[in-house]
Amino acid sequence: MKLSQRVTNLEPSVTLAATAKAKELKAQGLDVISLTVGEPDFSTPKNIELAAIEGIKSGKSSFYTAAGGTPEMKSAIIEVTKKNYGQSVEPQNIIVTSGAKFALYALFQTILDEGDEVIIPVPFWVSYAEQVKLAQGNPVFVTSEQEDSFKITVDQLDEVRTESTKAIIISSPSNPTGTIYTEEELREIGEWAVRHEVLIVSDDIYDHLVYNGNEVTHLASLSDEIFQNTVIINGVSKTYSMTGWRIGYAIGNPEIIRGMTSIASQSTSNPTSVSQIAAIEALTGEQEMAEKMRQAFEERLNNIYPKVAALPGVKLKKPQGAFYLFPNIKGAMEMGGYDNVTTWVNDLLEQEHVALVTGEGFGSSDCVRMSYSASMEDLEEAVVRIRRFIENSKK
Repeated sequence: MKLSQRVTNLEPSVTLAATAKAKELKAQGLDVISLTVGEPDFSTPKNIELAAIEGIKSGKSSFYTAAGGTPEMKSAIIEVTKKNYGQSVEPQNIIVTSGAKFALYALFQTILDEGDEVIIPVPFWVSYAEQVKLAQGNPVFVTSEQEDSFKITVDQLDEVRTESTKAIIISSPSNPTGTIYTEEELREIGEWAVRHEVLIVSDDIYDHLVYNGNEVTHLASLSDEIFQNTVIINGVSKTYSMTGWRIGYAIGNPEIIRGMTSIASQSTSNPTSVSQIAAIEALTGEQEMAEKMRQAFEERLNNIYPKVAALPGVKLKKPQGAFYLFPNIKGAMEMGGYDNVTTWVNDLLEQEHVALVTGEGFGSSDCVRMSYSASMEDLEEAVVRIRRFIENSKK
């Protein structure tokens, strides 16, 4: 059978592919250190698990929920939106989804027609461009540089904006770079988008994972005009170590949210009932374990960053948030005679059994992504192996 063009043109997720390859080699008995996965390595906090168990015992998890989420879950999101953004929203401004990834998918399916353009800063999370293409839109890339802390400017946006520009994606802290935009930088982008009637897609999934005294400014909090022109994407996966529970949400214009809800009703039906019960506890319950996890990531970052930055041929900007390093390894590749980052990553895995993610999937052919959501022991051993690989591959 001939498959559809949309599937045959779809690029596979490099993060999931790298993770799968690492697991395959581990299953063969190899001592693989995987720094590929975009999830915390902690168990979900006990108070959240207990809330889910009580929901099961009470029978509340046995049935379909509304396609856009339960009233109780929406009430929890209303509460945290007021706290974190200083904005009051109503249930019609909210959809709860099967992960923040599906919130993005439903959004692009809702707002894009064939040929509509979405501006995507580079480096970017691997699924942004593919989801835009699945909605028959065109991703328009704006490249940022490591020397500029991987931030784009309004001048760059002016250069790429056309009559077909429908939206712009902003993520702060960013996956894969961990970059945080300042309030002034976000205000300039937000006012630019309002002025040109370009919808802002604010991916805030890492907004609580911030380190070393840095602070996050939520773009949507900067003015009522910017808020009305923004769709916020968030969820519980990263902050609360709930990747497997698959709960995300979007906040935006009621018309957009209705469209997204229609997409959800014809695809996933509804987000998982018991996961919504757990997510309510995550958002509104005690936050002690979430803070302990954040502190652990901060400790790992401060320990591993200087060691990776000291690797031969590596340039690295210290992240401010999320849980990734995104080093430029062009010098290391040149030392070994490599002209392709994916080949370098594959050889590292085969020879030293360290799994990283190629930067090509993020739009950066000279970089790799390393997750520090692994034990300190594994992180330190990984650096030893990477150094040995670089030294042994020198021409």
